[in-house]
Amino acid sequence: MADSRYSPVAEHGLIGDLRTTALVDSVGTIDWYCCPRFDAPSVFASILDADRGGSFELAADVRARTKQFYLPDSNVLITRFFSDEGLGEVQDFMPILDEPLEVNRHRLIRRVVCVRGSLPFRARVAPRFNYGRDAHTVRLEHDQAIFESPSLTLALTASVPMECDGPDVWSAFKLHEGECAVFALDRIGADVPPRTCPLMEAEQLLAATVSYWRHWLSASRYRGRWREMVHRSALTLKLLTYAPTGAIVAAPTASLPEQIGGERNWDYRYVWIRDAAFCVYALLRLGFTAEAAAFMNFLFDHVGACGNVASESLQIMYGIDGRSDLPEVELEHLEGHRGSSPVRIGNGAVGQLQLDIYGDLIDSVYLYDKWGQPISSDQWQGVAALVDWVCDHWDQPDEGIWETRGGRKYFLHSRLMCWVAIERAMRMANHRGLPADIPRWRKVRDGIYRQIMTRGWSPGRRAFAQALDGDVLDAAVLMMPLVKFISPTDPKWLLTLDALGEDLVSDSLVYRYDPEASPDGLRGEEGTFSICSFWYVEALTRAGRLDEARLAFEKMLTYANHLGLYAEEIGHDGEQKGNFPLAFTHLSLISAAFNLDRALG
Repeated sequence: MADSRYSPVAEHGLIGDLRTTALVDSVGTIDWYCCPRFDAPSVFASILDADRGGSFELAADVRARTKQFYLPDSNVLITRFFSDEGLGEVQDFMPILDEPLEVNRHRLIRRVVCVRGSLPFRARVAPRFNYGRDAHTVRLEHDQAIFESPSLTLALTASVPMECDGPDVWSAFKLHEGECAVFALDRIGADVPPRTCPLMEAEQLLAATVSYWRHWLSASRYRGRWREMVHRSALTLKLLTYAPTGAIVAAPTASLPEQIGGERNWDYRYVWIRDAAFCVYALLRLGFTAEAAAFMNFLFDHVGACGNVASESLQIMYGIDGRSDLPEVELEHLEGHRGSSPVRIGNGAVGQLQLDIYGDLIDSVYLYDKWGQPISSDQWQGVAALVDWVCDHWDQPDEGIWETRGGRKYFLHSRLMCWVAIERAMRMANHRGLPADIPRWRKVRDGIYRQIMTRGWSPGRRAFAQALDGDVLDAAVLMMPLVKFISPTDPKWLLTLDALGEDLVSDSLVYRYDPEASPDGLRGEEGTFSICSFWYVEALTRAGRLDEARLAFEKMLTYANHLGLYAEEIGHDGEQKGNFPLAFTHLSLISAAFNLDRALG
């Protein structure tokens, strides 16, 4: 039975200021917010513990039905309340500012408007600092409430009276038609003094925020059939960007479960190298060259493709500031979303060997060199060192793309992406006349190809398998035609596509693999992976099966939430599961839409 204390994952919208984000549920509660950046400890985390996580509630204080939507072409979120007494709405946004002091304020504005009639509203602000581990004090000063903890101080400004209730602040007020109220939550400190937020200023900041997002989106070159969904995905990816470094987080949340009550709960507030090629491809295809350049600079500056000799394997993920230390910790005092424990922060997979990331990284460099800016000589030196490392280490078992915790295997996808790493580097070297040990690279590249085509093919399944000499199917092999390893109409590939369709596809939704047939070291079931579903659309498209591809794509669009957002998985009940929203899902949606549009003509 569903726990009424928790809103489902899909019943949320996202707002942000390019440093951090907040989740707002469909009844007006902010139940996830980290300050001052994505990977900082939470201030509100009632999505992970309804009693101890903390929240910012703001809603009509009468029986009302709600509707949530974004102002068109923006990341300004509206939660509307319909009642017999009147119609009101909460406008949630975080201004995008350039002034040094104001950038560090991370202002979160909640503007309440009575559109028709009159409505009572009630607000309750209950921060729980450092994932609920730090106590805090609260005091009222004029029209501000100051919440002070050992590591963070927040100021809440309100245009309506507030009262303290223990560690919390609440307010009850009534608005008549045309009236509005404003709540503004700011980080304050020695570098950021307190300031008020008058009604007129809030209105001006709202207009400026809408203008910022619309101006940014106007650079998009996408004019295809699914413009609304593609642009919502683009706006979401921009929200997941950490502006100071250009990093793009995998998701803004931690420990949202892949199965209610299960243990597959991970912290995704970091940068995965695996996302690199998809990020660069999607951003450049849509016309967002500045964002692609910023992300490439992050990779060159922090990941290792910048002229350093590669002496050991790359990490699979990094912090948004490029740090490599991401220790995994379980927060035993939090019960987890609807009782799904443990709640984890940090990510222990950071120490895994995943050979596929070399292909993802070097493919992103290749794409940027081709469609963005030519890479520098120092950057090429770094790429060449990485390829030499791949030539020395590709033929070993690893944890693979799915970060399994059941032991290393000889995954086909890992070898496939090692082939990509070498092949893309050879293309760059040949095109630009760059120095490279081409004979050695070609020998290793061709050796990987032959191994995949012989030991990766399962005669019994008449398909390419998850691992060498195996029979288990895995949706990761959908990447084979996408990275141009095999023709999308090759007979062996078409047999594989049919086998995947029979074993792993359910009404256009794609499971990544069968955990019973291929144990991954974790208990519990999982849903279909939305990334894989969009890969399936692309594979069908490239195979020329356009009617099937379009049907599968448009079915996938119906599984988005009411705002066009996707988590990592879709459960057996059709609900979104896992961290939310997931960058990789939205990246793969953009890629599938772009290629299907082009194929349909």
